[in-house]
Amino acid sequence: MNRSEHRPSQSSFTWPLLIKTCSVALAVIVAAYLIGQHWLHVAGVLPFFFILLCPLMHLFMHGGHGGHGHDDTKDDDSGSSSPKTP
Repeated sequence: MNRSEHRPSQSSFTWPLLIKTCSVALAVIVAAYLIGQHWLHVAGVLPFFFILLCPLMHLFMHGGHGGHGHDDTKDDDSGSSSPKTP
């Protein structure tokens, strides 16, 4: 069996990394330019963003505790303070 068939070539790893790096760098440059040139527009919308954020957080963050109207109590009396008789 030829071992060179199983080794990945070095060029297969460098091109995707180079493309990802250039894409991230381009996105950072574009974001910095847009924020720098249009900061007054962004600052004018920012209060409305926070007002909209409150109901959206309320809507999407309720997944952690089961939502409204669910009774998660157990049937056993392990939480009661009365002693159990044998």
